[in-house]
Amino acid sequence: MQLPGLPPDIQFDVLSDDDEALRFSFDAKRAALGPYIVDRWGWDEAYQLQTHKARFAEKPFFKIVHNQCAIGTVSVMTSGDYGRFGEFHLFPAYQRKGIGTRVLQHCLSLTDQKGLPVRLEYLK
Repeated sequence: MQLPGLPPDIQFDVLSDDDEALRFSFDAKRAALGPYIVDRWGWDEAYQLQTHKARFAEKPFFKIVHNQCAIGTVSVMTSGDYGRFGEFHLFPAYQRKGIGTRVLQHCLSLTDQKGLPVRLEYLK
């Protein structure tokens, strides 16, 4: 699956199914969500990694690249008659700059072009 870029400065690279890609995506998750998870439940590294590995294996992940710098990840896919959006993590240095809004709007516009509804993932 391909995810078209967002000109002029954002590209999406499919993450391969290897340890380096898994580590990058997990690091993005930890950086983006870790402080919130710690405040509420505490961070259990083994559990978080196990859960992330399972999700990483079941769906495509894309590295978000902004001006040639890897800034986070997103998982987007079409599943039958709907689009699925989830696992969206930006490193803190790139949050609150409008980049996340642009990525979300871009992904939603792609499913709109196909006339598909979007399901946001609910993580248990």
